[in-house]
Amino acid sequence: MDGQTAAFSLVVLIIAVALIFDYVNGFHDAANSIATVVATRVLSPGVAVAWAAFFNFVAFLVFGTAVAKTIGGDMVDIAKIPGNDQLFVLLGAVMGAIIWNLITWWLGLPTSSSHALVGAYAGSAICSYVWHFGFYGFETVLKAAGWIKTLTFIVLSPLIGMALGFTLMVAVYWIFHKVSVNKVDRVFRVGQLFSAGAYSLGHGGNDAQKTMGIITIALVAGGYMQMAPGGKLPDVPLWVVLAAHAAIALGTLSGGWRIVKTMGTKIVKLQPVGGFCAETAGAITLFGATAAGIPVSTTHTITGSIVGVGSAKRFSAVKWGVAGRIVWAWVLTIPMAAIIAGLSYGFILLIEKLTGRI
Repeated sequence: MDGQTAAFSLVVLIIAVALIFDYVNGFHDAANSIATVVATRVLSPGVAVAWAAFFNFVAFLVFGTAVAKTIGGDMVDIAKIPGNDQLFVLLGAVMGAIIWNLITWWLGLPTSSSHALVGAYAGSAICSYVWHFGFYGFETVLKAAGWIKTLTFIVLSPLIGMALGFTLMVAVYWIFHKVSVNKVDRVFRVGQLFSAGAYSLGHGGNDAQKTMGIITIALVAGGYMQMAPGGKLPDVPLWVVLAAHAAIALGTLSGGWRIVKTMGTKIVKLQPVGGFCAETAGAITLFGATAAGIPVSTTHTITGSIVGVGSAKRFSAVKWGVAGRIVWAWVLTIPMAAIIAGLSYGFILLIEKLTGRI
């Protein structure tokens, strides 16, 4: 197999694995979109995942590709990696993110697929740099601007979701305090259809773009596209946009019931009014972040929103032990995904050496 054919095959493999990651992302994060609407029994699980999957897909009509450009062009300086190794780095990244997602899905932990991907991309790139050039200067392979945005919103997105969820819940209590509980329940059972749809739109708009960024930078590394001026990611091809949204929607259709149980019942017991406020708070947060090109965690955002809603009812309504276990999983996601991706990159190099291709 000549070099050009080998590179083409590797690009195709990376695209396939990236779309598998996108599918697993939808599967893993289905709980983000449907946990509240299922927990409040507004929709059955089957109808809920179909509803969420539809909005995951049509999100490409609403949002651009600013998040994809952050992931593909502003997190890792791919030019610091030797040309023949760039595709190995990308393959190691998506493999590491998938493995971490499957581990946390099995444990029923609602961790961030987004942070798994950026952590895995960084870990794979750092391992490649160290392998070729040693430890000196390894940090230069990461671009500060993209990481500052991402790391800042690891903290801010759940706090914004929590504040909005709390505020919306208090406002609803104040507006509807003289209305009977049954009437309020009927109103918000309908309202939750719209809030769940809006949240799923924000989820698809932010999360599908992360895979678009990886696929586009793979096309650049394979020589099929050129970086834009200033080392920025070029425009994402339409077929990449549609493929990413389709993959995440199919993953959502498959559901991740272990995490649905954690998100929908173990943090706080929700009524339709609480589900509406949590989803609306999460949707507002995601819409703003996606418009700004910030790759936030949809998992962190909706969890913060749920906690905010529960706190508005009474502080003790939140099961803080469960919430604490989730926070620990958040803290571990980026370093663990980075380590797994580094090992995946090493495994890929070993296979290439054993087969005589490098």
